[in-house]
Amino acid sequence: MPGHNRPWVTLPASGNQPAIDLPAIGQGTWYMGEGLAPRQDEVRALQQGLSLGMTLIDTAEMYADGGAEEVVGEAIRDRRDEAFVVSKVYPWNAGRDSAIEACERSLSRLGTDHIDLYLLHWPGSIPLEETWEAFERLREQGKILRFGVSNFDVDDMQQLHALPGGEQCAVNQVLYHLGSRGIEHSLLPWQRRHGLPTMAYCPLAQGGRLRQRLLDSDAVHAVAQAHDATPAQVLLAWAIRPAEGRHDVIAIPKAVQPAHVEANAAALELRLSDDDLTALDEAFPAPERKPPLDII
Repeated sequence: MPGHNRPWVTLPASGNQPAIDLPAIGQGTWYMGEGLAPRQDEVRALQQGLSLGMTLIDTAEMYADGGAEEVVGEAIRDRRDEAFVVSKVYPWNAGRDSAIEACERSLSRLGTDHIDLYLLHWPGSIPLEETWEAFERLREQGKILRFGVSNFDVDDMQQLHALPGGEQCAVNQVLYHLGSRGIEHSLLPWQRRHGLPTMAYCPLAQGGRLRQRLLDSDAVHAVAQAHDATPAQVLLAWAIRPAEGRHDVIAIPKAVQPAHVEANAAALELRLSDDDLTALDEAFPAPERKPPLDII
């Protein structure tokens, strides 16, 4: 594995699965499979990322109506053992039986017999107990190895944790970047108290004015210049910075161009100093009150 000094995030042991170390930067696939880039370029980008040590690949049945899972399936066809595959189920497909069927469709598109981590994409109207029961069945059948949630706020997490088996939740995947720090108020501290890692989607912000404001920021540029890095690499290094000496956030940027894939992987080597973090805090402060959970 390239870069043995790179930061790792440990997913705790769960069910019959031992604890596992994952690189703190993985690969996202939102908008893949939609024809925005040639399919072979998307496949090649994911394979390049695997070769550079970004072994976690995140996808969902929602992305391109399963098209992104098909891209992932092609990318991992001969490299399944190298990849840690994450996929997500729609809330309305998360019932006692419908979750089993949705997972089997995802497995078919991915061309694999198991998903390493299966997430409920966001809270829905189906009772959590029912979803959890389905996830446990899928795990017993070997179709998924771990399960968790996405877009859950602190009250959702508390409700989940109160359920039988709620502590089996492996991760919560939420929007998190320098311009959206709301989870730092309540959610992130709660997850850290419970030893629950976080996956950060859109760690470079979604395209548009906010992303541009981050990439054009004087503070971000100054830190980038000091480290001979790009502004995007600074944003990634910021998202995965350690808390209390340990790494517990995995960022999942999407990239298709080879230079972007390489730059994302190189961000694993970037260590921000206390002065860097202070400068970024001053430019983009964390909220003093709890805001609603930011969701895209």
